Amino acid sequence: MLVQRPGPLWRTEAGQRALQAVGAATQPAPPADLPVASRGEPIPLLRLRGLDGNVVELPRNDGKPLLINFWASWCGPCIEEMPELDRYAKAQGADGTQVVGIALDDADAVRAFLQQVPVAYPIALDTAGPRDSSVQLGNRNGVLPYSVLVDADGRLLKQRLGPFARGEIDGWAQR
Repeated sequence: MLVQRPGPLWRTEAGQRALQAVGAATQPAPPADLPVASRGEPIPLLRLRGLDGNVVELPRNDGKPLLINFWASWCGPCIEEMPELDRYAKAQGADGTQVVGIALDDADAVRAFLQQVPVAYPIALDTAGPRDSSVQLGNRNGVLPYSVLVDADGRLLKQRLGPFARGEIDGWAQR
C-alpha cells in the first residue's frame, strides 16, 4: 500500500499520528507473539540480513540515534525519497543520526535497483508480511515508504507514513 499525498496536514506530527491511529483502528492486530514497539518504548531487537549476507542487528548499541526507512524497489514514492535520505545520511557523518534502509523486497531486485540509484547508507533485507520488521516498529498497515526515528537508547521516538520531501528530514529527525 502506498500513501498518496492527502495535503499539508499529512506532513505534520499531528497529521502523522492521526493517519497512524486511523490505520491501527482499521487493520487486524499483529500476531500475538510478535513484539511491537510503541512510541517511547524500546524497539525489539531486529535481526536481518544485509545485502552482503551478514546479519544486521537493530537497534545498534553505539549511542547514536537511528533513522530506519522501509522501502521496496517497486515503490515509486520510496524511490523518489531515496536521494533525500542519502543526502541526510551523508550530512550526519559518523556521529549524527545513522540511516539504515530496510528493503521489503527480493535481494536481486534490490541489488539491481541500487546499481541505478546507489545510496551510501546500509541496506538490510526483510520479507514483507504480517511479521516483518516494519510491523514490529508500528507499521501495521504495510504502508511504504515508512520511517521511524529511534533514539540513542533504542526507544521509538517518531513514525512516518509516506515519503519525505526535499529538506523535510532535517526538521523531522530533530529530537
